[in-house]
Amino acid sequence: MTTHADRTDTQPAQRSVAFADDATLSEISAHLGHLTASARQRTANYSRHAAQLWDQLGERLATGKLARPGLVMLGYEAFGGRNRRRALDLACAFELLHNALIIHDDIIDRDFLRRGAPTISAVYRDEASGYGRSRTDAEHVGNSAALIAGDLLLTEAIKVAARAAAGLDNEEQVEACFFQAIEQAGAGELEDLLYSLHPHPATTADVLHMEELKTAAYSFQLPLQAGALLAGADALQAQLLGAIGSKLGVAYQVIDDVLGTFGDPQDTGKPVDSDLREFKSTILLSLAAENPGFAVLLQEFRAGNVAAREVRQAMAEQDAEAFARQLARQLCTSATRSAAFLRLPEDAQYRLHHCTRLILERSW
Repeated sequence: MTTHADRTDTQPAQRSVAFADDATLSEISAHLGHLTASARQRTANYSRHAAQLWDQLGERLATGKLARPGLVMLGYEAFGGRNRRRALDLACAFELLHNALIIHDDIIDRDFLRRGAPTISAVYRDEASGYGRSRTDAEHVGNSAALIAGDLLLTEAIKVAARAAAGLDNEEQVEACFFQAIEQAGAGELEDLLYSLHPHPATTADVLHMEELKTAAYSFQLPLQAGALLAGADALQAQLLGAIGSKLGVAYQVIDDVLGTFGDPQDTGKPVDSDLREFKSTILLSLAAENPGFAVLLQEFRAGNVAAREVRQAMAEQDAEAFARQLARQLCTSATRSAAFLRLPEDAQYRLHHCTRLILERSW
């Protein structure tokens, strides 16, 4: 949880996470644009303000990296799926879900910038300020509008996911997979929130479990698993592919923790001390806190007696970054050497190997 005002980060350049080829990404982007335009048109029949909100959502969706939809398509194609429209619906449902979750996450963290750009909350906050509302009231308006925006996206995501699987023999399995993504993301967000209240960082095991729920499940595991199910894979095949995705997803979040503390803000769009100021239990903090001396330093920081740079320096001296990066490499290696991975088609193996390189080598 944060209590700070707008950040002054430099907005990083938009970069692609190529979990799908360019042609597939273009298909996903076009289909996503069609879905949001249709939602906007429906809404315009009864609410000018809601239609304007969909305009903003459509603009934001158009700039996404489409990592989750790419993984849905990877899982679908790995098991020979042929109905492109169903696959695109499911892929876009995961992107709609992702955007709903990050909007809600910005509310929880009280952030008004994401990667250097104003959030939905900031847009409506500034509008309220223009009408002369106090800062507190304007922020309440902004967060209220963002809450509504996230709910609209979530509703659209569920509807589109249900349409993707409608009439299939395993319709219930595909839908259950998508609902599991929502449920686990919510559970992980709650754990992240409540861990920030504790006087000490969560244990490494607890942090990894939280990151598995909050990020790995809906971002990697379940997009792959749902795509495989939609293509006709049996439950065991889909679960095995999902297990590979779960390890890759945790590795992704571990690297995200590293970049959040030791990355270049010009690349990440995030201050290097934001996780510390929010008292977030990251893998870096949990590893460093195993040292009693660091635990004391962290208590002093939380009491306001030590600067964030001293905490970062202490983590660097303990090689927390190196340990975290090694953990991410081990997770990726474990995923790509599993028996389930080796039974995948060669193209799927190649693309997942490419995913691991993107995860481990990224700087943003």
